[in-house]
Amino acid sequence: MNILNKQGGFTLEHRESDVDRYYNDTLPPPPYVIPKTNSKSIAALVLGILSIVIPYVGLLIGIVAIIIASISLKEIKNRMEQGRGLAIAGLVCGIISVALYLLLIALVLLFTFAVSSSDMYSTY
Repeated sequence: MNILNKQGGFTLEHRESDVDRYYNDTLPPPPYVIPKTNSKSIAALVLGILSIVIPYVGLLIGIVAIIIASISLKEIKNRMEQGRGLAIAGLVCGIISVALYLLLIALVLLFTFAVSSSDMYSTY
């Protein structure tokens, strides 16, 4: 292909390099791969919800949900996976259930202590 340079009046020949000549075919972009969701974040969410719903063992399930959610958040950060919202929701549910069960245990112990101490000083 000849290009006329208007300033000097001479022609410049434009040639593609050998690399461009052989690789000028446009290839379609690679397909978009959706990052996978971290399975521990799903487990943390399920355990967090179950810790609120299931009585008596909810305290233990809540502790496990907190541990799994924190591990999941680290993995999501390192591996660039999806599921951060699920892990945070599982962590919040686990923390709420553990706090509720600890508050319930404290109230039961306080009530038991108050009842037992009032029986000692009975006037009967």
